[in-house]
Amino acid sequence: MPGERLAVRDASEVGRFPGVAPPTRVELTIHKEGEKKEEEGGCRRWLRKAFPCCCQRQNSASLDVTDRVELVAPPTPPLLPEPPKSTPENGELKEMEEMKLSVCSVDLLSSKTGQNRAEHHTDMYHGDELIVRRGQSFQIEVEFNRPFDTDTDKLHLDMRTGPLPTVSKGTHATVLLVDSPEDKRWAAKIVEQSGNKVKLSVNSPASAVCGLYGLTVTCGATTGEATTTHSCSRNIVVLFNPWCEEDTVFLDDEEERKEYVLNDTGRIYYGTEKQIGARTWNFGQFHEGVLEACLFILEKSNIPPSGRGDPVNVVRVISAMINAQDDLGVLVGNWSGDYSDGVSPTAWSSSVEILRKYHSSDGFPVSYGQCWVFSGVTTTVLRCLGIPARSVTNFQSAHDTDVSLTTDIYLDENMDPIDYLNSDSVWNFHVWNDCWMARPDLPPGHGGWQAVDSTPQETSQGTFRCGPASISAIRSGQVFLKHDTPFVFAEVNSDKIYWQRNLDGTFSQIYSEKKAVGHYISTKASGSDERADITHLYKHQEGSEEERIAVETASRYGSKPNTYSSPVAEDVSVEVKIDDEGARMGADAQLSILVKNLSSHPRRTTLHSQVAVMYYTGVVKGTIKKEQISVELQPNEEKTIEWVLPYQQYQNQLVDQAALMLTLSGRVNETQQVLANQTTFRLRTPDITIKPLGEAVVGKEMAAKITFTNPLPRMLVGVVFRVEGLGLQKGHEVVVGDVGAHSTVTLTEHFIPTQPGPRKLVASLDCKQLTQVHGVADIVSQP
Repeated sequence: MPGERLAVRDASEVGRFPGVAPPTRVELTIHKEGEKKEEEGGCRRWLRKAFPCCCQRQNSASLDVTDRVELVAPPTPPLLPEPPKSTPENGELKEMEEMKLSVCSVDLLSSKTGQNRAEHHTDMYHGDELIVRRGQSFQIEVEFNRPFDTDTDKLHLDMRTGPLPTVSKGTHATVLLVDSPEDKRWAAKIVEQSGNKVKLSVNSPASAVCGLYGLTVTCGATTGEATTTHSCSRNIVVLFNPWCEEDTVFLDDEEERKEYVLNDTGRIYYGTEKQIGARTWNFGQFHEGVLEACLFILEKSNIPPSGRGDPVNVVRVISAMINAQDDLGVLVGNWSGDYSDGVSPTAWSSSVEILRKYHSSDGFPVSYGQCWVFSGVTTTVLRCLGIPARSVTNFQSAHDTDVSLTTDIYLDENMDPIDYLNSDSVWNFHVWNDCWMARPDLPPGHGGWQAVDSTPQETSQGTFRCGPASISAIRSGQVFLKHDTPFVFAEVNSDKIYWQRNLDGTFSQIYSEKKAVGHYISTKASGSDERADITHLYKHQEGSEEERIAVETASRYGSKPNTYSSPVAEDVSVEVKIDDEGARMGADAQLSILVKNLSSHPRRTTLHSQVAVMYYTGVVKGTIKKEQISVELQPNEEKTIEWVLPYQQYQNQLVDQAALMLTLSGRVNETQQVLANQTTFRLRTPDITIKPLGEAVVGKEMAAKITFTNPLPRMLVGVVFRVEGLGLQKGHEVVVGDVGAHSTVTLTEHFIPTQPGPRKLVASLDCKQLTQVHGVADIVSQP
């Protein structure tokens, strides 16, 4: 691919572990005068017998010193007969060859009914290829020509994807053999050994490039002798992993994973808001040939293999490739009513035939599709690749053509429509997709469901595609956040603005219809065939102050920023303050909201507040509290409002490493100024206290007292401590069990320092109810 080159390593490094030089030993033997020299080898003796004239021993006394050197061409030596293979002297060579380690075969353990496919939730895919999900270990079995010796033998794997695999771009992974694999890197570990067979557990990082990998196994001796390489005849498919917490597509609800990743059928809604119809659609992401077609689409898109680890990139490319405009993608759109040279869009009920037809024709676009067909195929491809996805229908869906974020209707002086200006439209319904992922490229709180639209309507960066656009950003009107958020916002929440032409040719706004767009946004419910209304995810309640603020906020980033009246003044400010220590886990969370009136006139506003639980990745789990706060300010007055989140409201809502996000919005009555603030905070967990006991001296036993107090008014179940100190003691676990509410646990660790100098003893606590609890003590060991 452009910009990628194959890295060629020095031949001396092939098969070696990078950064680890094999130990080198040079042995020098000096024979003193009078000592018996080493006996001749068998080959030398055989040559002496066969050709005595060529193998005469030289006597040191017969050597002459001369100042003249004559170069004489040596006579052509007679052909040496090949020594018999059965001679004893060659038995040693044969034995050495047999002792040299080599790979006989590699079993990927890829059966549909095997452990790998079951553990990776890929057992429903057709065929017996090894299909795994990144960030999760899988097993393979390697058979050697002799038993593998961990002391004298070495091996490593190479995983390569794309036409020009390179280590720097993540498309060539060297998988080293280690004792304990780390979650964030490629590594392998021996888990079973029987005779000449070794079973390896291979771990991949949660950020690994997705796609088709080739595997080679390289083995040899630790002494640095020549290595042998075996190329596996079958490939490995690596997919995104919604079951892995470290993967950006992680979805923590098992029922939702079953629905949005594993369900191969669904329902797509159509019609009008008053007459909603539904049709069953076979996504068929596990059907024969579909995975191959999806990988083919990625290849045809020309996305560099190095970019296939980021779901934002992949989704954006899929959005472009499902339609045939400008890149000869999967489906040709047709709204003409004439489908005589293809298949009518209404005739399709499955993605399988479409994808297989596109693949078998080597990428010739399939005719024809409309929005629900584009959406159904997009759902199939994303679920097949491991990205949670669903088809979504918006009734009364606006099509904004000029990025005004309004649906504009132009009338002449007689109130008749001006057809050539009325390019914006409102569709009875439009179907697109939601896909689930974290958005580390956006501010916190904008992960989760993202809108992506494969129906060719408008170009995005020169290509017919749309999204992924954060639904959270759409809801709040933050249309400046990528990708294509303004277009999707207009589809669901734009106002219909009527403009009349004046006698001088200018236009005046004569009417605005605020509830004309974005009704009954629908998708199939998780776990049933019922329709789920998800309008509340895309917009605040129609007509509410929060919804109006979102509309006006969004419009200011459009091509007609003055559609709505600008505030008379902006003299009120709002900010959130957190004390030095912050809110404490197990207690009520308290924040201070500071509102200032900088004008010489009174000001009144109503602040709408809501607090949501958020994963550390920025994905919002859900809102746990909403309220309205009325504020009246005298001229130049400053008020502090104490905001409280009771422990009872968040105790059962928190997730691992969770944060909370407080969102404030409001409008100043007198000036129409919009107020907005978003603050993320976490609940502070207690520290573990570590107190050294006695003097730290290398080789002399000492102790440390470790103390922890449960901050929660509830029992901690299954508490485990992990203690480690480099140069002090090896890491180990201490199983404590259950710890009652507000109870204190005390451990005394006894250990013997092994290294002098400044050292750190570290302890951490792990249990389901409480995470991110740790402590450290500085210890200086004396020699």
